[in-house]
Amino acid sequence: MVALALLLALMGCSRPETVVVYTSQDEVYAEPILQEFTRQTGIKTLAVYDSEAVKTVGLVNRLLTEKDHPQCDVFWNNEELRTHQLEKQGVLRETNGWVAFGFRTRRLVVNTNLMALTNAPRRLSALTNDTFRGRVAVAYPLFGTTSTHFLALRQRWGEVAWEQWCRALAANKPFLVDGNSVVVKMVAKGEAVVGISDSDDVIAGQREGLPVDSLILDPDGLAIRNTVAVIRRAPHPEAAQKLLDYLQSDEVFKKLVEAGAVEVVSPNRDDHLQWEDLLKNQERAVDILKKVFLR
Repeated sequence: MVALALLLALMGCSRPETVVVYTSQDEVYAEPILQEFTRQTGIKTLAVYDSEAVKTVGLVNRLLTEKDHPQCDVFWNNEELRTHQLEKQGVLRETNGWVAFGFRTRRLVVNTNLMALTNAPRRLSALTNDTFRGRVAVAYPLFGTTSTHFLALRQRWGEVAWEQWCRALAANKPFLVDGNSVVVKMVAKGEAVVGISDSDDVIAGQREGLPVDSLILDPDGLAIRNTVAVIRRAPHPEAAQKLLDYLQSDEVFKKLVEAGAVEVVSPNRDDHLQWEDLLKNQERAVDILKKVFLR
């Protein structure tokens, strides 16, 4: 029995180290990076991905539900608002809980067979014109980067002007779709002439040979940072720290840029977002969005 106990203890010690990752980063980008982390460290990664339709929100709700009995070690989020939300709710590690790395930008995407980029509107206000009635595609603005973008616009423009624009856009009968990649595909097919999407989805469409191009929405745009966070009382804290360090390395950044998942944005760009204010007013803003953009 003593020999058996020693054998079982040795077998337990030989089990590979594991880290559990919840990530809203697209699987096509995240999976090879997590596999390379395992190859370099021997630490097995168990990844849980979100869905395009409820980007990020599903994982955040899961983390909030698991707050008192965490199952996740690392949350790799490809947008920033929900990371601030988790920090405020006490879900993240108390000290050095998260870091940001890499950017994407919000883009106006156009079908190049239907519109020259030089003729594309530079301001979001133009999308409420009769010219674009029934010809604009946008992801449902309760989830993912579209939600963050709309909430940022509210802070930037003021509540009255923002709500007027939202109602005017909804009255112009846009296509409300499940995710930014769907926006790009609808524009490419000509079902919509223009759409609001993210730089990585536009790059992916171009690499597929789709007839799309895009421009940065200045001054109505947004730079969206990737974040990686360690969960408070993570089951595998040492492995979590190693993954945190790896994901913010130059090696990973270079791979994400090459894949089109992030872009090199000028460090001088600053959208001056007040995250505390965004979170404070988030519930009220979301209630308005639910009422305005009915599906």
